[in-house]
Amino acid sequence: MSEEEYRVESDTIGPVKIPKDALWGPQTERSRNNFPSGELMPLAIIRAFLNLKKAAAESNVEVGDEPEEKGAAIEDAVDHLLQLKDEELQKDFPLHVLQTGSGTQSNMNVNEVVANLANKLHPGLNILPNDDVNRGQSSNDTYPTAMNIVAVEALDKLEPAIKHLIEKLKVKQDKYWKTVKVGRTHLQDATPITFGQEVSGYISALKHDLEYIQELKPTLYELAIGGTAVGTGLNAAPGMTEKIAAKLSKVYGHEFKVKTNKFWGLAHHSGIDVVHGALKTLAADMFKIAQDIRFLASGPRAAYHELNIPANEPGSSIMPGKVNPTQAEAVTMAAAKVFGNDTTITFAASQGNFEMNVFKTVMIAAFLDSCDILTGTIEGFADKMIDGLTVNSEKMDELLENSLMTVTALSPHIGYHAAAKIAQAADKEGTTLKEAALKSGEVTEEQYDEWMDYMEMTNIDRTEPEK
Repeated sequence: MSEEEYRVESDTIGPVKIPKDALWGPQTERSRNNFPSGELMPLAIIRAFLNLKKAAAESNVEVGDEPEEKGAAIEDAVDHLLQLKDEELQKDFPLHVLQTGSGTQSNMNVNEVVANLANKLHPGLNILPNDDVNRGQSSNDTYPTAMNIVAVEALDKLEPAIKHLIEKLKVKQDKYWKTVKVGRTHLQDATPITFGQEVSGYISALKHDLEYIQELKPTLYELAIGGTAVGTGLNAAPGMTEKIAAKLSKVYGHEFKVKTNKFWGLAHHSGIDVVHGALKTLAADMFKIAQDIRFLASGPRAAYHELNIPANEPGSSIMPGKVNPTQAEAVTMAAAKVFGNDTTITFAASQGNFEMNVFKTVMIAAFLDSCDILTGTIEGFADKMIDGLTVNSEKMDELLENSLMTVTALSPHIGYHAAAKIAQAADKEGTTLKEAALKSGEVTEEQYDEWMDYMEMTNIDRTEPEK
């Protein structure tokens, strides 16, 4: 940079050249140059930090630990930043996830930007990043506080997507509740089932996943703020943190609390780890559902083709007219990413060395990534695949008629071994099950037609659709 393009500021290490118009200060500039790789710090974290800094300034004023005029200037600066659109806000927060594992530089990035903007808006107050904006705080307790806040926010966006998919699946469940088809176990033919019953299993899985998330989410309401450097709360004014929790609860609509063990809050991130476990479970169930549907829709001439899927885009650059299960593929790839993120988070959570975990930044980035891709792919799967899904009843009937496992209905009448011999004979001789059964002499045609009731085999009258 030429002398016209930069200004010089100093931190505890020495002077630093900073772009002239940048709102950040020397610690941000050092990090910008020292850690240039990987994804940028999620703006959700930055916005959570800004709300935290505002709550801290208000609380410090209320407990008499910060001059009122300085607190008001900090609040004013934060309000200006919070109203910016993401692309406008991003220019002042250039740091990457792969920095110091405590998130110190991003905490200081926020402190420096807020301080510099407050000084521009309120000249003469000399608001300092560390002494004023970071008053009563440490990166070691603010960053994990921001982590929990953004994790809760991300779950708030994911939950409606899961509910939306459940509702779309319920439509198909109810429509096809009595549409009989071949059941399959071990990738082999099994006894009949209705497509509605099959879908009800998907719905139940998603409802359980949603319940797991909702039951575990409250562990994220426990905030580390007030622990400061090592959990002892050094330099935090009495009563400050309770006020911060109350203010953040009002902003986000959740009952955040600070009456929790701060030594745990700084060195362990059990809440992030355990809740992401529920996200992994959701991803596993979504993989299974998407996998089932794309296989049942496979074909249309050379595979199952029990389902018809919407043609959202041309499926091939060389094969005209091809339709591919792209929404299912997106879901399964998202699941693979979530599985990888879970491994990252699990390992990162184990790295709480002594008084602090130093994998915080990568841990929350992985968590937010999982929430984001699950939210997007679940919504797309609901609207662009499930909504337009129909059954190919002729194919279902054909496969059901050719199935050998409906012989199970004969078992109570002629015995397991006799029924097995009929199925084996039909398979070996390439005949229908009925032909083999009549040839065996074990049943009459009248008995066969009476006992071979596909709908009765599904126990449809003894099962209920998911509500």
